[in-house]
Amino acid sequence: MTDFDSDPSPSGDFDVAPVRLTVDLAALADNWREMQRRSGRVRTAAVVKADAYGLGIEDCGTAFYEAGARDFFVAVAQEGVTLRSYAPDARIYVLSGIWPGQEQMFFENDLVPVLASEEQLAFWMSVVSEHGDHPCALQVDTGFNRLGLSFEDALALAGDVSRPAGFSPVLVLSHLHSGDNPASPLNRQQLELFQQVSAAFEGIESSLSASAGIFLGPEYHFDLTRPGIALYGGESVGGMMPLKPVVKAEARVIQVRDAAAGGTVSYGATHQLSRESRLAIVSAGYADGYLRSLSGSGVPIRTGGSSGAFGFIAGHRVPVIGRVTMDLTIFDVTDVPASDIRTGDYIELFGPNMPLDDVARAAGTIGYELLTGLGLRYERRYIYPE
Repeated sequence: MTDFDSDPSPSGDFDVAPVRLTVDLAALADNWREMQRRSGRVRTAAVVKADAYGLGIEDCGTAFYEAGARDFFVAVAQEGVTLRSYAPDARIYVLSGIWPGQEQMFFENDLVPVLASEEQLAFWMSVVSEHGDHPCALQVDTGFNRLGLSFEDALALAGDVSRPAGFSPVLVLSHLHSGDNPASPLNRQQLELFQQVSAAFEGIESSLSASAGIFLGPEYHFDLTRPGIALYGGESVGGMMPLKPVVKAEARVIQVRDAAAGGTVSYGATHQLSRESRLAIVSAGYADGYLRSLSGSGVPIRTGGSSGAFGFIAGHRVPVIGRVTMDLTIFDVTDVPASDIRTGDYIELFGPNMPLDDVARAAGTIGYELLTGLGLRYERRYIYPE
């Protein structure tokens, strides 16, 4: 079980930070090992795009590397440059590909562009014709209609004997659009198309599955799996328990105030108190990625009858009331014994007691968005493996 309070000596800044984030790197590494186990005999990469899903590419990248990961995926080249210092001999794939003027960045940092369009493919052909062999990967669209060569163009390229001698793809990959729904017949359709692509590029490794695809079984694993959200403790398949929680987000209680029955709370006076209440005003808002749609009232998502978000403090789940504002959120702590909560305490926004995806659902979104939208004001603490 993850222990987010195991570090006995957090920094002074962490003790007084308005908002703070605890990242358990031991749990992160364990989650990678679990996805490696579920991938069977094939290799398992680590996806660290978007600053490792908002948790810090330097520390998370190091944790994955020390756990054994030697294949990484980033979204843009600069992320790969940053990661290279922490994963010195790893293969780092850049999912957005390459643009003219970036050649030296890719060469000097040994980054592998994932060619995502016909234009990038043509440009890369000219690069290797001039500079010689450098590894690349090919993205093939099998139904997502996002990035990648078309299925037909990919098969034609596989049989093209006129391509430059320096053109040396080391991986061909595609991406499932409905992997989080194991019952979808579209998964099988994409699998069958990608099997044809993989066969056409005989001798080149293939990769189809991100987190959700890994759970679909060995047929979907090919040579390399690419887990992302599962590593960070988020749900990858609807209704399936996530792996170990990795992150806890907290906000400091600025004030605990008494409020009379009949009073209103926050902008728009959209919440009226039905009883004598105690309110905790905490220093987190939508500028910190605690989304306005988490409000208890006064936002469109609440009109459907769903409740707003909850926080966790002193052993109690406490509701958000009124609208979340830029820097502040108000929680109803009336049912928490007065002696158990005081100014300066911290309320858990999401973490081991408030699961990330439960909070995301209250906002009408997914855990990915909460993690990658974390603001710049969080003081961070990392728990390292022993």
